[in-house]
Amino acid sequence: MSRILTLNIGASKATLAEYTLSGKRNLTLTAYGSGDLQTVDVGDALSVSASLPPILSQMMRETGIRPAPLAVSLGGQMVFPRFAKFPAVGDAAKMEQLVQYEVEQNVPFPIDEIVCDHQFIGTTPEGDRAAMIVAAKLDAVRAVTDAVVAAGLRPEAVDVSPMAVLNALRFANPGLSGCNIVLDIGAKTTNLILVEDEKVYNRSIPVAGNTITKDIAQAFGCSTEEAERLKIERGYVSLGGVTEDEDEISDRVSKVIRTTLTRLHAEISRSINFYRSQQGGSAPVRLFLTGGTVRLPQLDEFFRESLQLDVGYLNPFTSVGVGGKVDASALESDAFVLAESVGLALRHTDAPGLVRINLMPPELVAQARNVRRIPFLAAGAAGLLAALGFGILVQNRGLAESQAQLACVEAENARLGQMQQRFQTAQTKEKAALAACDSLQKLMRRRTLALDRVNAVRESLRPLPGMWISKWESKKAGGEEDAPEEVNVVVLGWNDRMENELGRWRKDNPRSRNVDAPSIIRENLAKSDLVAKSDKGGHDAVAVSLQTGPSLQEVTLSFKFAPVPSADPDASAAKKSQKRGTRK
Repeated sequence: MSRILTLNIGASKATLAEYTLSGKRNLTLTAYGSGDLQTVDVGDALSVSASLPPILSQMMRETGIRPAPLAVSLGGQMVFPRFAKFPAVGDAAKMEQLVQYEVEQNVPFPIDEIVCDHQFIGTTPEGDRAAMIVAAKLDAVRAVTDAVVAAGLRPEAVDVSPMAVLNALRFANPGLSGCNIVLDIGAKTTNLILVEDEKVYNRSIPVAGNTITKDIAQAFGCSTEEAERLKIERGYVSLGGVTEDEDEISDRVSKVIRTTLTRLHAEISRSINFYRSQQGGSAPVRLFLTGGTVRLPQLDEFFRESLQLDVGYLNPFTSVGVGGKVDASALESDAFVLAESVGLALRHTDAPGLVRINLMPPELVAQARNVRRIPFLAAGAAGLLAALGFGILVQNRGLAESQAQLACVEAENARLGQMQQRFQTAQTKEKAALAACDSLQKLMRRRTLALDRVNAVRESLRPLPGMWISKWESKKAGGEEDAPEEVNVVVLGWNDRMENELGRWRKDNPRSRNVDAPSIIRENLAKSDLVAKSDKGGHDAVAVSLQTGPSLQEVTLSFKFAPVPSADPDASAAKKSQKRGTRK
């Protein structure tokens, strides 16, 4: 009897489960638990790497689950599934080339940034080979596997949620025929799976449990937390018509839920039409419901009425046993969210018709291959070196372990080298983009630069109303386009008005009674971001002189405007460094 662990990572919850396998397909659920992922952005690799390990460790402590071989599944929003048909020509190598070409044409990411797997699942009536192809971003997969390893677990397979649910459906319903729909309604997305013989169509629809919660919050003007409580405690799916609930709040909640589900129904109908027109599928005959949101009362009635189909719930435990330590009453409700887990555990059985996708990162595949080789190498060395004594045997065992560790280190080093190369490529692209937009940014900045500079001088005169600019002279301080601009500005003001304004300013600023008008102007002008600063950072960046005539005061301001900044921070820093070197 062997132990099997499964981990399915959804948008809002992670579920860890333990099964035992006796014989070739006798599965028994022995323990399970879930962890909250509301604070984790499953689409962000850094968020997953940082937040998932402690959540997994806590689930293991709470459930008593010990490490064992682990199968992980990724949510439908993290993967790119595609059903494809290929002409049955050539050998296996030729078919692999056709699949590779299909991936390159349809996955919206560079081939070196994804991990991909496929499985041929049968032959169509036209004689073509049917294949299920699944791809995912390599960084996203690595974030999950790294988090699993950090929690002390050993991943052996990375599956995807839609295929795991499909495997659970087929195992629980071995006589399934015709076209069937599985609707896995989670928190953020609804996975729609259409299965008909060898045909499989999958789509992720962004209308799910959280959408219902947000619509309730908007209708009631309450918080998301309060809306979630209303959905769970008083929510059900209104069946339409003129019937109203005696409880006004429950009645309103049920109608909001029906409105949201009507949008989901429209997306399902669109998917069915696409499947029938583009893949030559038949009309669906039944619908299976699974996922956390299907706990809503009357949900099956809603879809039975709107889709005109036979509707039921996917119970993955019709052919899977339940251990004595599992809470049977809790499982009645949680069975809706464990179909994916059962589908993962079935990978270890010999059940027919399963889709076994594996998106393990290449370095972990190499590591697992090296670990599997170790027992064979050790056994051969033991037979050969038995006559040479215990010391040599120990030495060679240590060598084998070191070689395995070295292989792991080399695989990790190769992965980090690829990451460094991608990072350098991204930096090069960023610098090229900054250089391209730099001239445009400067042009746009110069459109208002002259007006901004005049306003900066006017702002420095604000404490002394009645002064005006009478003369403005400027020239470049150097031959470069971005050189600072030297400015001489003459400002005039009537003697009596200036004395009155200066007296009022001194009254408002009693600690600066000896300050004159030029000092006030210089102080304000030096604060402007448009004015170049001196090396000392003081007021000598602005020179001011005063001439008093019979009726007018003339203040001359001499300073430099700062150059137009560059869009590329590295280029700006390089220019500053070059100027410092020239001064030295």
